Amino acid sequence: MLPLPPPPPTPDLKKHIHNRISNSLIPWQRSFDFWLRTARIYAGYKVFQVRVSFVKDVHLQEAMWERQHQLAADNIYSLCSDLGGFFLKVAQIIGKPDLAPTAWVRRLVTLCDQAPATPFPTVRLVLENELGLGLDDVFDRFDPQPLGSASIAQVHRARLKGHNTDVVVKVQHPGVEKLMMTDIRNLQAFAYYMQKTDIKFDLYSITKEMEKQIGYEFDFTREADAMHRIRCFLYANNKKSPVLVPRVLKDIVTRRVLVMEYIDGVPILNLGEEIAKRGINPGGKIAAAAKQ
Repeated sequence: MLPLPPPPPTPDLKKHIHNRISNSLIPWQRSFDFWLRTARIYAGYKVFQVRVSFVKDVHLQEAMWERQHQLAADNIYSLCSDLGGFFLKVAQIIGKPDLAPTAWVRRLVTLCDQAPATPFPTVRLVLENELGLGLDDVFDRFDPQPLGSASIAQVHRARLKGHNTDVVVKVQHPGVEKLMMTDIRNLQAFAYYMQKTDIKFDLYSITKEMEKQIGYEFDFTREADAMHRIRCFLYANNKKSPVLVPRVLKDIVTRRVLVMEYIDGVPILNLGEEIAKRGINPGGKIAAAAKQ
């Protein structure tokens, strides 16, 4: 008798295989995208350097450099915004007046907390796997819409069972650590090339330190311990601490989930707008204290 052919794969199996293949290709796709966009920005500056070398007027040179920086800033913004993850961290780091041209700073500062959010069903799955309990067993209510989403995690407002105050739940994006490590390796390769060809500065060592420091951020138990120690120090050394640090709920902290008390506040980048909205004199004592 002839052997029977194997049964066709079920829809679930097909979906599983498709997801596995797609996930394995993501690092390669990101690497290709990074190098393509970076080469375009780099080549733009190299071509511009040749063009500007023929211009003798200093003021005209400055105006040309400003336009070139603005063009590059738009391209860097698109790269960081589209790829997200580690590149949002890069935008936060280089988007400072002492590290980058003014045009870059103006463009990149708007990228803070603009990472795409993880869908709520996935967030629920991460929470239940990390806590070992169903979401409804831990929380009376849980807002599926995040308060904000950054490169490593997003935060949701919720209320624990048996409590009458709200908490904030920080949940790590699944798979983000692997993707960020891929991004860091690409950036390190580019930094090594730049310091060998264009910049007489040890960029590579900076990216190695970034890799070390960002690696710590994937462990929320470490973050919870740091928050607790800073909070204790501030309150031990000040009758009334000028800085509020949320209290961590230590019993509900894992490597990928962090629960803390909810504190209502204003993002620091929106401080000037909030002062104007409340009709506070920008030259008065309240505004000065807020700025300090």
